[in-house]
Amino acid sequence: MILEQLIDVFLLAFLAIISIAIVRIRDVFSAVMLFGIYSLVSASLFMMLAAADVAFTEAAVGAGISTILMLATLGLVGRDREKTLVKKKISLLPLAIVVVTGATLVYGIVDLPPFGAADNPVHTHVAPRYIYQSMSEIDVPNLVTAVLASYRGFDTLGEVVVIFTAGIGVLLLIGGRRRREEETSDE
Repeated sequence: MILEQLIDVFLLAFLAIISIAIVRIRDVFSAVMLFGIYSLVSASLFMMLAAADVAFTEAAVGAGISTILMLATLGLVGRDREKTLVKKKISLLPLAIVVVTGATLVYGIVDLPPFGAADNPVHTHVAPRYIYQSMSEIDVPNLVTAVLASYRGFDTLGEVVVIFTAGIGVLLLIGGRRRREEETSDE
């Protein structure tokens, strides 16, 4: 129990360090690589929290596909086009928005039941239904498959739609940039 808590704290601290490094770094390639590392550490944290489906999705999408797409985009754009960032006057509005959003989230979780408590609603209402009624409702013998493929099918569909939309967006951005470059080279 103590070792698991130490690992959780270590992973959270490592995520915080990576986040700070991403914000401070000026090289785009290094930032992309740090994003991939951040996703991989997040997947490890999800595994420690016993959320294997979320961990696998984060590892595949966050550390895998997103990193590959960002590196491919960086390869198409080229590193010679990176511009040094000009320091501007610092605005406090983004910080205020983050603080208000964080305070709202903290306020929202105050009323939640304790994590892992046996009398939580998920353990008294949802889990017994999945365990005792899934076979008669959907006739899938494997309980994990029943939950992920049937009961949470709309969640999975939503994730696929988000990934598909992001992929189409990237392709449109890359295609639009290529057309602009071709038009400027023709003139």
